[in-house]
This record gives sequence, structure tokens and C-alpha cells, in this order.
Amino acid sequence: MVHCALALCAPSRPPLNVGTAVVPLVAPGVVLSVVGGLYERMAIRHVDCVGSMATRWPGAAATLGRTAQHAAEAQELLDRAAAADVGRLRDGDEIARLVTFIFAGSVVLITLLLVYELWRESYLPRHKFGFGFFVTSVWDPIFDKFGALPFIYGTVVTAAVALLIAVPLGIGAAIFLAELAPARVSDTLQFFIDLLAAVPSVIYGLLGVFIVIPLMRQYIQPALKNSLGFLPFFQGPAYGVGFLTAGMVLAIMVIPYIISVSREVLISVPRDQREAALALGSTRWESTWKVVLPFARTGIMGSIFLALARALGETMAVTMVIGNTPTISASLFSPGYSIAAVIANEFTEATGDLYLQSLIELGLVLFLLTFLLNGMARLLIVVTSQRGSGMGQA
Repeated sequence: MVHCALALCAPSRPPLNVGTAVVPLVAPGVVLSVVGGLYERMAIRHVDCVGSMATRWPGAAATLGRTAQHAAEAQELLDRAAAADVGRLRDGDEIARLVTFIFAGSVVLITLLLVYELWRESYLPRHKFGFGFFVTSVWDPIFDKFGALPFIYGTVVTAAVALLIAVPLGIGAAIFLAELAPARVSDTLQFFIDLLAAVPSVIYGLLGVFIVIPLMRQYIQPALKNSLGFLPFFQGPAYGVGFLTAGMVLAIMVIPYIISVSREVLISVPRDQREAALALGSTRWESTWKVVLPFARTGIMGSIFLALARALGETMAVTMVIGNTPTISASLFSPGYSIAAVIANEFTEATGDLYLQSLIELGLVLFLLTFLLNGMARLLIVVTSQRGSGMGQA
């Protein structure tokens, strides 16, 4: 309405054509006089326009007044909101939230960038072999034939053997340190366990080469073959190197993680749980086995996942004791190969784009394998927790 009113009152005075005016080079005082005259004519025109609107539409002035009042109120609300935002920023809540959100989002961003880079750099083997890359056992760089199945098999088998050995030993040691050992003994042993967790993997590899392999070849593997030789897992010649040796070295590496995390979880169980079980007549071991361990089950499973992630991605120690042979065998005495080991051994010697990108795709396979196994373990925790809560309600 205001624009229409301005249009109606516009013809009341002749238009000012400034574009066609010729301004000569004069003194500054003359220029100021001309500019002042222009502003005066514009002001007179505005006053006449408002007067014309008040004459033609009696309610226009009131409408303009209400509009100005509403605009003032809206501006006041905006000023108050801005002041409140400034106050919150001064308190530090919004800044802290933004900074921590950036930190948390950076983890997801780095993971996505890593997956994208591995996916992009493995273009050739993905388009040449397709899904067959995961189920093919041939690894022949001379004829450009590559399959990841032996390496996937070796990674999963060595990690499984490591967990079968490390989980009972680690949880048992954590129970002793948290529930049964004196405080001074527990703290002293925990100090040495933390030191074992900080030992580099190459040291464990040397331990495997000079100690574990001779023991496996001379004593352990012959004993297992004589007693359990009817099983396919303990058949074949005893080389010393192989899946079982790599699994034992990995078990030695991951046991400190299981002990440390499980001990802290067991210590954090409320004392009321133990005292209630003891008050009902339970022994110290019964309260630990039937009350403390179920209460700390989720945290103990978390320690096992941490050990699994370490076992799946270990490189140097496994490379030194597994045998580095891309074969698939049911016997744990047989030499094998893991994904991390083949990448470490052959990446610097890879010639040709297909060979190099096949190794990069193995890295992508290892990432997806770790993600899949950890996801399955998480689902197992959820299902177990739901069953436990359902039995408790029943």
C-alpha cells in the first residue's frame, strides 16, 4: 500500500532528472549549495507525499504508525535475543560445545576420509576382479592374479587362536588382582602388566623367533600331535612357525590389555554388591563369580574387543613368526600369511599399478574385517544384556 501511495503522489512535482544535468567545474561552495538544494527538494516531496496519503486515505497514517511500532518491538526482541546469545557465549557453554563437537566430528571425518582414500586407490583390482578378489586363493604378482582369501583366513585364524588363549588367562588374572590378591601385591603386579602393554611389537617378534618358535618346534607341537593328532587342527609337520605360533605371540601381546581393563572394571563394581552377596551366605569366590562378574560383564567384553582389534591389526610380530606363505590349511602347524604381514612385506616391492592397488585393497579389506567383527561383537553384547535383563525381570 505504501508503494502504491508513493506512486500516486509522485506526479505532484516534476521529476528531477539528475542524469541529464551538466555540472560544470565550479567552486566547492557552489557544489554544496546544489547538493543542499537537491536534499531540500527530496524532503519537500516526501512531506507532500505523506500529506497526500493522509488526505486520500485517513487510515494510512495510523497503519504506518502501527507498522513502525511493530518494527520497534521486533527490533527490541532481536536485541534481547542477541544479548542472551552473547551472555551464553560469555559463559563458555556454546564455545565449549562447538569445540568438543569439532573434536568428535573430526574422528568420524578422518575415518570416512580413510575409507574413501582406500576405496579410490583400489580402483583397478575392484574393477578387474570384483567380488572374486575376496574368494580367490591365488596370489601371483608375475601373472597379475590376486586373491585375498589366504590373507583373510590367516588374519582371522591367528586372532581367534590369540583370543582363545588370552581371554581365560587375562580374565583369571584380572579376577585375582581385583578380588583376591592383597592391595600391595595387586598394585605391584599391575605396574609390570602396564609395562608389558607398552613393549613394542618388534620385541615380541624377537621373543617369538628366539624363544617361542624353538619351544613350539621341539616340545609343544610334537606333544599336541601325539595327544590330539586325530584332530585336523594338530596334524602335519612341526615347523615351529605357523598359525599356532603367531596366535601364541599375539596372545602374549594382548593379555596385558585384557588384564588392565578388566581389573579396573572389576574394581569399579560397587562394594554393596559384594557385601550383599556375603551377607546372604556366599563365599568370597561365589560373590565374585555370581555377582561381581555379571555386573562387570560389559566392561570385560570391552577389554576383549580391544584385544581383538590389536590382534587383527598386528604386523611385525606376526610377520616374524607366521611363515609368510599364502596357503589355507586346517592344521594350526601350517605356515600362513596375514593381511598386515603381506602389506608390510610386499608394499615397497610392488611393481605395477595393479599389484600396488591390490595391496591397498587388502588394507581396505582389513579395515572392513575389523569393522565387521567389532560390530558383531557389539551385537553380541546387546543380545546378551537383553537376555540377562529379561531373566532378571522374570
